[in-house]
Amino acid sequence: MSSLKFGTSGLRGLVTDLEGGSSYVYASAFFRTIAADGGERVVVIGRDLRASSLGISVTVAEAAAAAGLRVIDAGALPTPALALEAMRQSACAVMVTGSHIPDDRNGLKFYRAAGEIRKTDEAAIVAALVPTERPVPSGRTTPADPAPEALARYCDRYRNSFPADVLRGLHVAVYQQSSVARDLLTELLAAHGARVSAVGRSQTFEPIDTEAHRPEHIAFIQETMASGTFDALVTTDGDADRPLMADEAGRILRGDVLGLVTARYLGIDTVVVPVTAGSVLERAGFRQVMRTKVGSPFVIAGMEQARRDGADSVAGFEANGGFLLGSDVSLAGRVLPALPTRDAVLPILATLADARTREERLSALVSALDAGETGSDRLPEIPAERSDAFLARLSEAAYLSTFLRPIGTPQAVDQQDGVRIELDEGRTIHFRASGNAPELRCYTEARSAADAQSLLRWGLAAAAAAI
Repeated sequence: MSSLKFGTSGLRGLVTDLEGGSSYVYASAFFRTIAADGGERVVVIGRDLRASSLGISVTVAEAAAAAGLRVIDAGALPTPALALEAMRQSACAVMVTGSHIPDDRNGLKFYRAAGEIRKTDEAAIVAALVPTERPVPSGRTTPADPAPEALARYCDRYRNSFPADVLRGLHVAVYQQSSVARDLLTELLAAHGARVSAVGRSQTFEPIDTEAHRPEHIAFIQETMASGTFDALVTTDGDADRPLMADEAGRILRGDVLGLVTARYLGIDTVVVPVTAGSVLERAGFRQVMRTKVGSPFVIAGMEQARRDGADSVAGFEANGGFLLGSDVSLAGRVLPALPTRDAVLPILATLADARTREERLSALVSALDAGETGSDRLPEIPAERSDAFLARLSEAAYLSTFLRPIGTPQAVDQQDGVRIELDEGRTIHFRASGNAPELRCYTEARSAADAQSLLRWGLAAAAAAI
């Protein structure tokens, strides 16, 4: 059985299932749905730095050519940079990336000219699949003639909207690893006045998860920051739509905290977040906080609803840090245009700029938010049917009370995405199946880091025993 499936953001699966015919079949189905709607006749193709991504992008280009589309090869670049270029050209786009998942997996993210495809588009792609389709090899080793200006325009987006010296005085470590934005991020922070040191560049792909941190990555970050010479460390996941930032002491900042700081810095009045974001947002002074299921398509739909309801400025972000700008904003008289897809560069720049403007260390900036503490991790290699069966049992009140007896009594339950349970003393525990990999994820929130981690350990152990 194929591992390929649509998750919270695009199609994902094992490289062995995606390479060759399958990537051609899914790309062809996407192009058919566009043609059926009388849509775009140009496709921009991008990729991350995985070993398999170039070959898959060539197959996608073959499918595009067979469908009669003109192909533009944007090369290796961040997913938000590809989305920006597709919007500029009124073109569709395909990003070959597995984001943060291991190198033996990869994926496809599909964009229309207006932005990310929706869940209804995913259903249409599946309905348009012709499993017997096979590519006619073109003999090309790259998708098409290169178009490097797409990456330059993405850089200019931030060069033209943030003051040139906004980061002056900061010394920032850029953990380059195998992020597709590793060079861009180093150059962009320096262009805004920071002193930048590149660390940890990797020649092989490293799956950086900005939400469930691997012990080896935590150790590297802490060792790097132990020197005491850096004000911050920054990096991204593989396709640079999710940021990771550590403060001067090497403590990794939560993605929803980065989103909160960024939205406040930009003057946003309405924020749209998934249920996994921390409860501090309701206390942060925004005019409105809307919560959705996990996944950027749901956040985007929420932002669009907020605009229809008359919100002046709208942004969305996820617990993993990806920031979506749903409306134009003004920064010191300069306009930063909307980009309603997950982006890692904006929250990195904005958070550092906010700390510099306030003349505060990152640790103090975060401490002042009184955001509480969260934990998140996953049980790997849990098939969807086992996760679904466990979550179904948790939805039964009697089973839930018995399951939670060692830690407390449920005060409220939210089943918008998985099962999120509010306990006493400001604690929550949330179980949901990952949309990107065969994993059961667990999220916790408490007033102290020790309590959040204790609750997380209990949750993972209890779930493992129950599944």
